[in-house]
Amino acid sequence: MTQNVNDTLLNEALRIARLIERARLPLSSEKAVQADLGAVLSQANIAHEREYRLNDRDIPDFFLPGGVVLEVKMKGARKMDVYRQLERYAAHSDVHALVLVTNLAMGMPAAINGKPVLMTSLGRGWL
Repeated sequence: MTQNVNDTLLNEALRIARLIERARLPLSSEKAVQADLGAVLSQANIAHEREYRLNDRDIPDFFLPGGVVLEVKMKGARKMDVYRQLERYAAHSDVHALVLVTNLAMGMPAAINGKPVLMTSLGRGWL
């Protein structure tokens, strides 16, 4: 990808992350977050596909045009497992950016396999 395409994609991923952080998404379960997140994306006219199959093992919660993956993780998920899952997604050629939607307190590198990673806080919309 060229630098202009990378910048455009990163700006779109940032816009989506901000949209998610403004939403009051439920904190009861991943499935509830996913359902409401799909509605938030639809209301914002953001095309998305639920449970997009990268392969038989790697199925992110949402796949958006340009190769942006949204993955929802809630309390109880093991942090290294979350990282490894994102690392697997980032290894796919059709994935160009990752957005972790979470209520976990954890760090994440700015990129995995050269692909930008953003974290969004589910709690921010409730502040």
